[in-house]
Parts: sequence; structure tokens; C-alpha cells
Amino acid sequence: MATGGAPFDALSSLDPETFTGESRAVISFLADYYRDVETYPVQPQALPGRLRALLPDAPPENGEPMEVILEEVRTHIVPALTHWQGPRFFAYFPMNASTAGFAGEMLSTGLNIVPFMRAASPAATELECAVVDWMGKLAGLTDRLLFSGGGGGVLHGSTCEAVVCTLAAARDRALSRLGDEGILRLVVYASDQSHCTFQKGARIVGIPRSNFRVIPTTAASGYGLTADSVRDAVEADVASGLVPLYLCATVGTTGLGAVDPVRDLGELARNHGMWLHVDAAYAGSALICPEFQHHIDGVELAESVSMNPHKWFLTNMDCCCLWVASPAALTSALSTNPEYLTNVTEESAAGAGVVDYKDWQIALSRPFRAMKLWVVLRRYGGAGMRAYVRRHVEMARWFEQALEADGRFEVVAPTRFSLVTFRLRPRHEGDDDAVDGLNRRLLVAVNGSGRAFMTHFVVDGKFVIRMAVGGAMIQMRHVQDTWELVCEKAEEVGAVLK
Repeated sequence: MATGGAPFDALSSLDPETFTGESRAVISFLADYYRDVETYPVQPQALPGRLRALLPDAPPENGEPMEVILEEVRTHIVPALTHWQGPRFFAYFPMNASTAGFAGEMLSTGLNIVPFMRAASPAATELECAVVDWMGKLAGLTDRLLFSGGGGGVLHGSTCEAVVCTLAAARDRALSRLGDEGILRLVVYASDQSHCTFQKGARIVGIPRSNFRVIPTTAASGYGLTADSVRDAVEADVASGLVPLYLCATVGTTGLGAVDPVRDLGELARNHGMWLHVDAAYAGSALICPEFQHHIDGVELAESVSMNPHKWFLTNMDCCCLWVASPAALTSALSTNPEYLTNVTEESAAGAGVVDYKDWQIALSRPFRAMKLWVVLRRYGGAGMRAYVRRHVEMARWFEQALEADGRFEVVAPTRFSLVTFRLRPRHEGDDDAVDGLNRRLLVAVNGSGRAFMTHFVVDGKFVIRMAVGGAMIQMRHVQDTWELVCEKAEEVGAVLK
């Protein structure tokens, strides 16, 4: 059989020379992309099926050169992307990238280990244990949640996974007292501002849909939960013979950036034997700044906390930190010990308290995420990351002040971090439906321009525009340009200065 040539490159797929050349080509391609990303419409006007029509019906029989593949990425794929790393992307929440994050991802991907247990790669496990403690200390978490204080942490892919794992731990802890049939009595509590992943997670772990409590919030509390409203719901359930299981407190809700009172909810949870989880997926990155740490006052009462460095901490997708006060509660719900994963060593025979991360997550396999977060922390340091977060907060406050100074607009919820929520004001009392339509047209006009991309939320029946500042490439001029764009489009859709 003949060897060599493009059809047989798979037989030497990690040839060092080829690896170097093709990796350089990809890095050069990405450098050009970041250099030019500002020139693309933030959100493409791509018709459904456009890309699929450009692709062949079957994969190639013979391999193709990397330069051909990259050219098709440039011509076919990039123009139809929404450019999350563009400096005028203000939708959803930021999804950060950085040179250090990319370098860490390259190291993780290049080494390509699978550290599901310590024996599978000891350094990866130990680095992860160290880096989650580093992050916890930066964010001002209590020692109770760190390995150094008897707790511990793990790097998941998303908050969704962290929520399912902690719900499973809380469920099993409760069922050890109630028996398996008790699952029909367990109740989960969250606010109407909490992320939908909590409802999904509760269903996955077997909580009846009828036992999920969505507790209303109001403008009077800044759309945060109040202990009284939760207490009323809990006491009503207890009186009905149900068992309070799990309470979510959010620091930086998705829709409005609201903050739940962690201490008040923690004391309530402790009094009723509930598992308190603090979801700081977005705003957790801001907790590295002392001026924001009051938002987690009472975190020592939490059983678990999660935050996503891939949102606002310059760490490329994906990376979610989960800390738990009782690793044993987590691992007892998630551990599996088949013989083929047993590693016979003196260490295992002695039961040396080794961390096997397969027992801290849903999947068995896992990437070397700790390498990525470690490189970001080493490269930028705590001081650099605090400056990064504060810059975005300053930009968001500038935008908020511009809104407040313009009589056409109102700020819907206080800007606590870097999420600004706003809308055009009603012209007259009672014309809410008309003003909602106006705000919808404003958002469509802004996004349709290709010069910015924002998303919306609905609260108290009002259509609200969200501007989430937090991208790695955003500068103040981009925020100022976006304000000018909003004003321009507001005039176009007929907003009148009051």
C-alpha cells in the first residue's frame, strides 16, 4: 500500500512539523479575525439554510490542505457568525476570551489528557484543587467552601451541570432520612428572576414539576428575593406535609442583574434544613473586587456556590467553578466505582483522601480546565483582573448616566455590576402597550444596524432592553458609539423627548 500524501496524513496526524505549521496558520487566521472583528455586523443577516447549501452532502474521501479549510471558514462560516468577541456585542452575558485563555486552552487541548481521577493524571487533579481554592479566595468565599477549610471545588462546563449536581446531592441527603418514596414531597425554591436551569435541573433529578416554587419579586426589593416571601412559601409547604429541599439565591440575575439577600436566605434555609445554593454565574467575577463582596454577605451559610470564569473572567469557554461545603455530600450522590476504574496502588489501598473528579460531576470524561484558568490567573493576576472588571463597571455606569440624563429613557433596575436595563418611557399614563411596541422596534432597529447587538427581558409586563458590558475588546468609545446609535434609532422609531 502506498503511504504519504494528503490521503494518508491521518497516519501521522501528530507529526511535529505539520503540527507547528498548521497551528501557526490557525493562530494567524484568528489574529486576523480579532484584528478585523469590528468591521463585521455584530449579528449576521444570514438566511436559514444558507451554510448548509454551501456544504457538500458527504465528507471528502481524501483529506484537504489546512489552507483550503481555513479559506472556507473565512468565506462561508465567519460571515454567518454572531461575533461574540466583537466590541459591540452587548447581548445575553459576555463570553470572554483572552490571549492567556487561548494559550491555556491550547495547552489543555494539546496535552489532551482526561483527568477524571487522580491516577489518570495526578498533576491535573492537584492543579484543579489549587486553582479553585485560588478563585475562592479571590472572590472572598468562606474557608468552609475551600479545600483548605474542609470543603472543596471542581471545574464544570456550565452552571447547568453545577445545579444538577448540587440538586442531586441535596436530594440524596434528604432521601437518606425520608426514604426513596419521599422524593414526591421534596420542594425546590427560586425567584421569578432565577435562571431557568434550576427548573430544568429539578426535573432532571426527579422533583415533581408541581413542587417547584417560583417566588415573585418586586421593584421594591430591587427584584431580589425577600426572606419573608420565601418563608411564607416554605411554611405553607411544611403545613401541607411537604419537605423544603433546596433554595437558590442569585447574585446578578440574568434578566436584571438583581441580587438576593444571601444572609437572610441562608438563615432561613438553615432553620428549615434546606440546601442553599448561591448562583453567581455572571457577577461572581466582580466579587474579586472588595467593593462588591458585600453582595455575598452570609455566604458561610451556603452549601454551595457557583460562578463562571468563562463569562467575565477572561477564560475561554468552558469553565464553571463550583464550591461545596461538604464534598462527601456531592460524591455520595455522584460516585461510581467500577472495577475497571480501580487503580491498585499503595495510595489507593491506604485510602489517602484522594480527589477523583469523576465523582464530582455528571460525565466521566472531562477536559483539563484547570490549566486554562491557571494560565489566566498567572498571566493577569488578581490586580489585573480587578482592573478589568472595574473598567466594564465604569463603562456601564457611564451608559446608565447617559440614559438618566435623557428624558426619553428610564433605567428599569439599578446597575449593580455591568448590566444596564432600560427602555423608552411611556409618553402618557396607561400607554404601556404602545411603549412596549416602541421598545421592540427600537431593539430591532439597533440590532438590524449591525453596529451593536443587545437582547431583552420582560419584567412586570414591561419590555426591557438589556445592555451587558463585559467583552474583552470593548473600549469606552464603543459604549459611547452605542449610545449614539440608540439615540439615533430612538428618533427613527418615533421616541419623543419628554
